[in-house]
Amino acid sequence: MTSTDVAPPVAVIGAGSWGTALAMHIAKSGRKVYLWGHEPEQMEALATSRSNEQFLPGLPFPDPLEILVDLSDLPSACTQLLVVVPSHAFRQVLRTLLQLPVRPVIIAWGTKGLEKNGSRLMSDIADEELPPEIQTAAVSGPSFAGEVARGLPTAITVASYSNDTAAKVSCWLHHHQFRAYTQKDLIGVQIGGALKNVMAIAAGISDGLGFGANARAALITRGLAEITRLGIRAGGKMETFMGLACMGDLVLTCTDDQSRNRRVGLGLGQGGTLQQIMDQIGQEAEGVQSAAAAWELSHKLDIAMPITEQVYNVLYRDLPALKAVQNLLHRDPKHE
Repeated sequence: MTSTDVAPPVAVIGAGSWGTALAMHIAKSGRKVYLWGHEPEQMEALATSRSNEQFLPGLPFPDPLEILVDLSDLPSACTQLLVVVPSHAFRQVLRTLLQLPVRPVIIAWGTKGLEKNGSRLMSDIADEELPPEIQTAAVSGPSFAGEVARGLPTAITVASYSNDTAAKVSCWLHHHQFRAYTQKDLIGVQIGGALKNVMAIAAGISDGLGFGANARAALITRGLAEITRLGIRAGGKMETFMGLACMGDLVLTCTDDQSRNRRVGLGLGQGGTLQQIMDQIGQEAEGVQSAAAAWELSHKLDIAMPITEQVYNVLYRDLPALKAVQNLLHRDPKHE
């Protein structure tokens, strides 16, 4: 669709940094966007200030962006939804959406994670919760919320089993300096987006311990190998893991301190406790939950994932960060 004045509206469900940034970006094209979050007080503050000062300070909302304090006020004409909530809330949010008078036509998601109990992808949850006539897609790739909100160049991937659905969702996003590629490997895109967060924790631990650039590069490279092994066994395609949704996002998240998951690792490497670190960050870090889910999935599929194993041990078995890195370095030599 080329004319934004007749483009159907989009509702973004989730008003954290990423949901707000995507809502702002879509609205900059002139398309009507509704933004809702689960805390009414927060939404009232956003409506009053016309900005999200908590997560994206100093960045005013575009005019087409409207805040919804009550989700039941979503207009019936808004049948295209983009869910951007933590993975642990994803299932309940889908159930809530199905209780609305609005009947969604497309539900896409920007959630990058795995459901902890059962290691389900978001598409697995969507298959279980949504009627088959609702079109679904995942939005993933190397994209920090602050940079998207400021309009800096970004490229991401929209994955759906339906080329038509992927193209429709891409149309919401592909404008200004933001490129939205499409593809059909929904499994690979989601696994890449979820597991790169685990590797970012590992890279942060290494840097927090002062181990330098060589160690970071090794973790990124071997982390990519782990993700690819698991992803292919789960049904993903090799080329997906070399693209934006895995390699691109992995490099970004492991190397820049805008990444909450990397900051979790930095704090652990510097001797902090997980609770202290999460309190300081003040937002979800998906890699913490994804580490447990990926550990479970790797054992279920009998895939060796030594980096994931050590991150899991640090997070859930109180293994000291230094010992975790030493465990990796002291493994027997292998063919690459």
